[in-house]
Amino acid sequence: MRSPNILLIILDTLRRDRLSLYGNPRETSPHLDAFAARSHVFTRAVAPSHWTIPAHASMFTGEYPSAHGMTQGNHLLTDQLPTLAEHLTAAGYHTVGFCNNPLVGVLLNGLQRGFGSFYNYAGATPNRPADDHVDPHELRRRFLKWFRPHARRITHGFSQSDWLFRVSLNPVLTPIWTQYINFKGNTDLSLRDALDYCNAYTADQPLFMFVNLMGAHLPYHPPADLLPRDLDPRAYEFINHLNRDSSTWASPRATPLEDWQARALLDFYDAEIAAQDRALGHFLGSLEQSGRLKDTLVVIAADHGECHGEHDLFGHTFDVHQELVHVPLVIRHPEVAHGRTIDTNISTRRLYHTLLEAAGVRVENLSLLPLLEGGFDPENGIAFSEAFAPQMFLRVIEQQAPALIERLKLMETRRAVVQGDHKLILRADAVEALYNLANDPAETHDLAASEPGRVTLLRTQLEAFTHRADPAAAQEIAPANEEVVEHLRALGYIE
Repeated sequence: MRSPNILLIILDTLRRDRLSLYGNPRETSPHLDAFAARSHVFTRAVAPSHWTIPAHASMFTGEYPSAHGMTQGNHLLTDQLPTLAEHLTAAGYHTVGFCNNPLVGVLLNGLQRGFGSFYNYAGATPNRPADDHVDPHELRRRFLKWFRPHARRITHGFSQSDWLFRVSLNPVLTPIWTQYINFKGNTDLSLRDALDYCNAYTADQPLFMFVNLMGAHLPYHPPADLLPRDLDPRAYEFINHLNRDSSTWASPRATPLEDWQARALLDFYDAEIAAQDRALGHFLGSLEQSGRLKDTLVVIAADHGECHGEHDLFGHTFDVHQELVHVPLVIRHPEVAHGRTIDTNISTRRLYHTLLEAAGVRVENLSLLPLLEGGFDPENGIAFSEAFAPQMFLRVIEQQAPALIERLKLMETRRAVVQGDHKLILRADAVEALYNLANDPAETHDLAASEPGRVTLLRTQLEAFTHRADPAAAQEIAPANEEVVEHLRALGYIE
């Protein structure tokens, strides 16, 4: 039998708790909810990292950030790690990407490696499938073909230069590159092109399509009809100021948000989610009506979430709390009965193994497909997440609010392990907090002092993970008591 077509949709910067699928009382995702009703819904999916580049690198290589090394905006993915697209191309798939995030589609960082075609809707010179055909304006087509590589190198330069990066954050320049240089791409246009591509595809090769949507990312400009009717009259001014001041998008706030500001943020964020869901619903509905999904494995997930002032943080740069790493995940397999809810903790880096198993490619046995039918989980319901502070943002904060760096320990690497209902966060070699996520999903009550035994158990798990992923980084973590380690080894928790 031919391997199934594969459709991987990443909803960039989408908090799990803001989807009606996962309990938001607002109907923010009715189309995804309807699709998920006939799919497998993972309730405890954990992102391997807290922002776009390391999270995508993990989904594309199957490795945690410590292992793949893509932890900064100026890093290049090593060619020692074959990517998902490279594997699928070698397995006979036709691979194509429709990407709205410039960090994935524009930067010269290796994340596009292996795709036969990669269409990017962000940046000064987006490229679309239509560009592959004869343009009635031949001079325009030739100019764009010549200019596009130069524009891409210029954009890439902003990820390599502190000075250029800081200049781009100026409130005068932010509206220019967010609105006129397509920072968020174009959700409607990219989905329309992806739909046309699917409908026109007739080759014998199975198709792998990657789609990245940026609708939930700042700046927020949702359609007015999706905003609440009782919106606070001050909300527009507050959001417009936030949209213009991009230096605040990833920086901790010196003072907490006022209640009306926090509500305004969620109002606009939820409206952006609903607008994206409306476009996604049309895309999926059209594919379903045409019969294109009958032989297609569909995976819909987020790369990470977003902080809106929780734990004194904002954006998605320094943290591994739930608002950043607890992400949505929906899988529909054409040959597996639908409608199952899966409550096991899993890492979304395993999407790499899952899609390759579906394609018949042999890799490490970490696929999620057995879980769709109630099978055994080889990782025993344990997932990890890592947050390496983006150095460019740190240097921005050093200039604007240096006291925050020390107060919030922003320079230190944070790692988390989730096992069962409990989650432990380490900050370098210090225990930051222990949480019971079942009782405290917002992570407001630290249990570390009252449950030292559980801290030791989870810390040992985290140390073993760090040694496997990056032995050099493991030296940051103080060793646990050897007697405790031997006891845990005897119980089979560590090797």
